[in-house]
Amino acid sequence: MRRVPVLALTAVAALAGAAQAAGRTPARAAVPVTLTIDDILIGAERTTAVAAAPASIDQLLDRLCAPPAPSVQLAARNAADQPPPAPDSAPATESAPPPVDQAPLEGRTRPGLPPPPPPAPTIQDNPGAVRAPPPEAFPTDQIPIPDRWRLAGALGLTQPRWFDPYNQNLLKGDIPLKAMPGWFFELTGVSDTVVEPRSFPIPVGVQTTERPGSLDTFGKNDSLVLAQTFVTGLALIKGSTAFKPPELEFRLSLAFQDNYVNVPEKRILHVEPSKPSHRNDAFVGVQEAFVDYHIRNVSDRYDFDSVRVGIQPFSTDFRGFLFQDNQFGARLFGNRDNNRFQYNLAVFKRLEKDTNSGLNDVGQSLRDDYVFVANLYRQDLPVPGLTSQLTVVYNRNREAGDIHIDHNGFPVRPALIGDLRGRDYDVTYLGYNADGHWNRLNLTASAYYALGSDRNSIFTGRKAKIRSYFLAAEPSMDFDWVRVRLSGLYASGDKNPYDNTEHGFDAIYENPQFAGSDTSYWIRQTIPFAGGGRVIGINGRNGVLNDLRSSKDEGQSNFNNPGTVLLGGGADFDVLPQLRVSTNINHLSFVDTSVLQVLRSEGSIPKSIGWDASVSTIYRPQMTQNLVFRASLAVFQPGSGFKDLFTNYDRDKRYYSILLNAILTF
Repeated sequence: MRRVPVLALTAVAALAGAAQAAGRTPARAAVPVTLTIDDILIGAERTTAVAAAPASIDQLLDRLCAPPAPSVQLAARNAADQPPPAPDSAPATESAPPPVDQAPLEGRTRPGLPPPPPPAPTIQDNPGAVRAPPPEAFPTDQIPIPDRWRLAGALGLTQPRWFDPYNQNLLKGDIPLKAMPGWFFELTGVSDTVVEPRSFPIPVGVQTTERPGSLDTFGKNDSLVLAQTFVTGLALIKGSTAFKPPELEFRLSLAFQDNYVNVPEKRILHVEPSKPSHRNDAFVGVQEAFVDYHIRNVSDRYDFDSVRVGIQPFSTDFRGFLFQDNQFGARLFGNRDNNRFQYNLAVFKRLEKDTNSGLNDVGQSLRDDYVFVANLYRQDLPVPGLTSQLTVVYNRNREAGDIHIDHNGFPVRPALIGDLRGRDYDVTYLGYNADGHWNRLNLTASAYYALGSDRNSIFTGRKAKIRSYFLAAEPSMDFDWVRVRLSGLYASGDKNPYDNTEHGFDAIYENPQFAGSDTSYWIRQTIPFAGGGRVIGINGRNGVLNDLRSSKDEGQSNFNNPGTVLLGGGADFDVLPQLRVSTNINHLSFVDTSVLQVLRSEGSIPKSIGWDASVSTIYRPQMTQNLVFRASLAVFQPGSGFKDLFTNYDRDKRYYSILLNAILTF
């Protein structure tokens, strides 16, 4: 009974195959086909290639249900691979099976037959070819190569040379030390040469003079300064600093200066009248000596906290108006929010300076003068492109009992002005500074308010309050290769020397990069305040404030001063990529001359100081900071107030300042 369905399926399949074959027959040959059970049996017998007839229906069903033999499968496959007969060809007879292709298909082999012969070997004909090394010549695990810093040199892409700072150099921190992996050594060398002819009012010595018989208060005004400074910096740094701060840094910078000064009068360079009116001096100062430790990273973008202890450079603002110096101290600093915020918390105890070079003198005791700083920077505030800074600076000075004489024999603490008494003072500066651009407008701005107390006012000898302020701004705009700028500065002055409030603004240690900087006559030169004090200058060298200090380097701040007003403009011309020409013209005046009138015992002194005009050139032959040559000429036209305070020996109408400077950096 189990074979009946199979027989039925076989019959149906045979009928369907016959019907399909009849459907492929051309219409003109279509004849009715009638199949009997004998025809089905005969067809099944041919399909299975059985030679003998079945003995019974059961045997037939067993043969139909059994799998075909391998030879039958091969024959069926070969038949399927044959192309169909052409439509017009005569149909093959039913008794003749299709021919079998004895050749195997391409890429195939028949089971049991030997494989085909291999192809002929390839003969390489390449004269001069080098045979490849055998496999055993290569390590099985890894191939040693130089580190990623030395790989370019090993491949011949770079040629490190110790005297070449422009390419990969071990002395410039480009390659780590082999003996100390992860550590870099950095060597810096600077040669700074200054040639400076100048003129300014020079008082005639009281006891003696270079021209006996001279009765004038002021002598000849021409003088000459020559200075050669060499700076050597050494640094040992751990960590790659391309994307993150160093993990640990040790830095030492020494400066050696040899200077020569020649003036036309005695007692300008030395307190002793017996000494000549020229001087040659040399000094070695320690400008940097600190350890920088990276405390931690606070984000994946290397926002960090670090601490630095030792003699280090620092500036409280962008242009050096209040405190810019290399002083001994400790500083905690870092950033946040992908460097959008930066902060500083610092304390400095000031070093004494060498009198003639201005370099740090570590051979003397530290001053009793502390500077505490806290500031915060925010980029893109209040507009994109402009960085804002808030700062609080506290200056605590306790040098009232300190009598300090400089190297030339002149007293500088206390200053020889007013009651000649020592002073202690506490002053806090609250400041806002901005630097950047506002659309096309470039802008630098600074504002400070000083409040505190002076233990001994130089006019009353009593305690006085300090209330003064400072404003400065320098907007500029670029027009292709020209930058045009304006400069404005206001430092309040004291209107009443005998009250209990000091309104004159003074900085801690200024070094302004403003209104022409050191190419300006008034910023570059010191004008001695003859007749109103001894060893007192109206302003300080490399300073813009009229603060009546004995020395910017060794003296104390003085808040009994006439104040400063500067208004000016200028332009920078990038004539060539290597050459820049700058021009500046500034007008300077006092805010109030009451202090000057008391010190000079004069009834009236005009406020106008005069006009300061300068032109300078900066030439960089390699378009880098390694070779910089500067030349500038400044001319000062005295105003009515300056003429009232000073006269010239030869009645010159103007003063001049020439600066020739060459800076070579390795």
